[in-house]
Amino acid sequence: MTEDRDAVLQAVSSAVLAVTRHLSVREVLQVIVRSAQQLLDARYAALGVPDDQGAFAEFVAEGISDEEWDAIGPMPRQHGMLGAMLREGAPVRLPDIRRDPRFEYWPRAHPVLKDFLGVPIRDGDQVLGIVFLSNKRVPGGFTEADQRLLTMFAAHAAIALTNARLYERGRELALVEERTRMARELHDAVTQKLFSLRLTTQAAASLVTRDPARALEELERVERLAGEALAELRAVIVELRPAELDRHGLAETLRKHVRLLDRLHPASFTFDEAPVCSLEPVTEVAVLRVAQEALHNASRHSAARAVGVRLGCEAGRVILEVRDDGAGFDVAAAGRGLGIASMEDRAQALGGSVRVTSEPGHGTLVRMEVPV
Repeated sequence: MTEDRDAVLQAVSSAVLAVTRHLSVREVLQVIVRSAQQLLDARYAALGVPDDQGAFAEFVAEGISDEEWDAIGPMPRQHGMLGAMLREGAPVRLPDIRRDPRFEYWPRAHPVLKDFLGVPIRDGDQVLGIVFLSNKRVPGGFTEADQRLLTMFAAHAAIALTNARLYERGRELALVEERTRMARELHDAVTQKLFSLRLTTQAAASLVTRDPARALEELERVERLAGEALAELRAVIVELRPAELDRHGLAETLRKHVRLLDRLHPASFTFDEAPVCSLEPVTEVAVLRVAQEALHNASRHSAARAVGVRLGCEAGRVILEVRDDGAGFDVAAAGRGLGIASMEDRAQALGGSVRVTSEPGHGTLVRMEVPV
């Protein structure tokens, strides 16, 4: 029993640390599911957080590949055994879920589940979600001791999930303040330019017939003001926080971006995530933008067969690396082209750095380091 308790504490520790390491609710759920799967040696594990429309706001699983998920189809609804567990709020342990009257059906591509153990994740009387395991790897299915273990784990997982939600709400409030500031900057910086642009255009129009030379001067001023307004508008927009970061956090947003590139390009794109520090919103934006710029360069210019992205935290600094095995280039000759200038500027604004290492025929490495 002591060994079981130690295993639970280790698994719970991973889930709780995920709150400060990953920051998004979804990634905390993934750590909880992975920990439960390993704790009880199950082939499949999943966790669902219900919404108010009869579906699940979040549903994560272990043991199922992305390709299998695509074949299975839409996220499950609150029916069958999942719906029963949400309504009843009690643990369920079965030797074969297919023989239980609460079982309904699976999509055609769904893996076949047999022995089943499900436990609600509760906060007082409220069911925050359900965690369930299936197909225990050793013969005999799940035991009563397994059920006690998962129930204990679910009680602590509720704390991790609640804390992650509180963190996200706090971050959302900070983002509202950030967007309000951006709106003020947009108004102050661009509106005045557009007002001047309108007046200058009216002046030019009135001078076209009686003083063409002065009208031409006014039109040149219109062109200059338009360029300044465009530059300031672009600067404000570039700094806006992508909506994906609000929903998923940095690591998951970057993972999804890499996965999309892997599907769209002939080269292989992979993502390796080490433990990630707790980051300020402005730092998350900068790291994501640098990663996107480096990936854009790799996909457009390198002719690489493989591109790897690594995100982690070392000695109080967030580390981003984008490496490809492509054609490479002469860094000295390229100067601050290929988006290097913008990447360096973003890192330096946060007290960090971007180093680009490359040579013809030997690929390219973009490494960003920024203080937490």
